[in-house]
Amino acid sequence: MAAEEAGCLSRTPACLCVLCGLPAAGKSFLAGRVLRSAAQRGWRASVVPYDDLIPEQAFQTRGEEDGVKLQEHTEWKLHRQAVLQCIEQFLEKPGVLAELPSSCQINRAAWNQCILPLIQPGAEDRSQADRAPLLFLLDDNFYYPSMRYEVYQLARKYSLGFCQVYLQCDAESCISRNQSRSKPIPTEVILDMVKRLESPNPQKNSWETNSISLNTTDDLSECDMQRVMESISSALSNPLSPAEDNTEQKEADRLKCASSVVHQTDQACRRRISEAMRTARENQVAPEHMRSLAAQLNESKATFLHNLRRQFLEEASFTKEEDIDVERVVERAVDVFDHEKKEILLRIINENK
Repeated sequence: MAAEEAGCLSRTPACLCVLCGLPAAGKSFLAGRVLRSAAQRGWRASVVPYDDLIPEQAFQTRGEEDGVKLQEHTEWKLHRQAVLQCIEQFLEKPGVLAELPSSCQINRAAWNQCILPLIQPGAEDRSQADRAPLLFLLDDNFYYPSMRYEVYQLARKYSLGFCQVYLQCDAESCISRNQSRSKPIPTEVILDMVKRLESPNPQKNSWETNSISLNTTDDLSECDMQRVMESISSALSNPLSPAEDNTEQKEADRLKCASSVVHQTDQACRRRISEAMRTARENQVAPEHMRSLAAQLNESKATFLHNLRRQFLEEASFTKEEDIDVERVVERAVDVFDHEKKEILLRIINENK
């Protein structure tokens, strides 16, 4: 039965549509409108809300060092992969509720709620329903290209359509909307996301060609909705197929290499921050100035790593880690951060006198 249903899906047009942007940019609101438009067209559609599927503890801080909060060792990456695995399981066995392994820690009830609209119980209409186009709307921030690329790879694996909708909204509007929510997220999270977010860039990433950008600072217009539905329709009509060359693999290798460089630089910068905090204590810096030092160093590190990643991807001519001297790149990057660290430390020590 599973093989038979999987065969039905292989003949069914399907699309993975990524909705990305800052928190409170309007992704969920747009998803609701797309669902209504999809129903009018006879499509089977569902929203995949990452915030509902991934438990809060996946984002919790695990420790603190010298007043600098550490957010390493979080499980959010594994949970993001689990969400895509759930979508893949449905693609393999459409028409059934999730049979998730015990090791999978996403919200099972929330996932079953996602796929319930895609399951058609009417036996007499089953064959017609199975041929109706299938649409998954992935609702998350997707602030790094690597996050979106994982969705693209899944679409390619199953020859699905793929498109992206970037909701461009200024930080002030997002913060204002967030504060009116019943469960607002901390404003600092939005401000940090502003620094990290890398919007779709078809000029740099060929796999992001089918992407559109909407200005959601104001209300969505009918023209905006028409653009979204046309983009999805185009993706449904033009499913991805395996590449004849290794262009996409090269891009994946570039992203992996950039992540490795940034990760190693991050570790080195953390050690520099610890050294700075020890130096400050040795100079008997007051507690309030110690807190200020920790905050400034941490903010400087976050901005520095974000800029490093962006510059690395835009300017580097490598493809894989073996193509470059990662250790040397990290060393040079840390030297730059070390200069910034010393300036901040000296300023705090002088303020303490």
